[in-house]
Amino acid sequence: MSKSNLRDSMDKLWEDHVTWTRLYIVSAAANLPDKDSTAQRLLQNQSDIGDAIKPLYGDAAGDKLAGLLKDHIMISTEIIDAVKAGDAAKKDEVANRWNANADDIAVMLSAANPKNWPIAEMKKMMHEHLDLTTAEVVARLQGDWAADIAAYEKVHTQIRKMADMLSTGIIKQFPNKFK
Repeated sequence: MSKSNLRDSMDKLWEDHVTWTRLYIVSAAANLPDKDSTAQRLLQNQSDIGDAIKPLYGDAAGDKLAGLLKDHIMISTEIIDAVKAGDAAKKDEVANRWNANADDIAVMLSAANPKNWPIAEMKKMMHEHLDLTTAEVVARLQGDWAADIAAYEKVHTQIRKMADMLSTGIIKQFPNKFK
C-alpha cells in the first residue's frame, strides 16, 4: 500500500465518522424516520475503522478499537436523548462515561503506537472531538443553525487532523509497509 492510499483511506473512514454522526444528530433531533438506519450505518463505520487497523495491529486490536468506538457512538446517542429531554443530571452522568470512553480509546491507541501517538496528545485529540461534537449537538437541538453549521465545520476540520495524526503515526511505525 502506498502512503497516499493509507492517508486517503484513513481520511475517508474518519470523514465518514463525522458525516454519519452529523446525519444521526440531524435525524435524532427531528425524530426523523431514518434515525435507526442512520445509526446502523454510523455503527458500521466503527467496525470499518477497526477493520482498517487489523492488518497492522492484529484482529484483537481492531476488534477492541471497533468496540470502543461503538461504545463512543452509543453513549453519544444517550447524550442527545438527555439534552433533548432537558435532563441535566443524566447528561452529566452520560458525559462522564463518554469522557472515560474517550480516555479508553486514547489509551488503546497510544499503547499500540506510543512513540507516535503519545497518551497526552491522544487524550487531547479525543476530548477535543467530544467537545466539538457536543457543541454541534447542543446548537442543533437549540435551533441555532449558524452555530450548528459552524460546529460541524470545526468537527470536520478536527477529524481531518486526527486522521492525519493516525496515518502519520502508522507510516512512521511501519515504514517498510508503505511505498
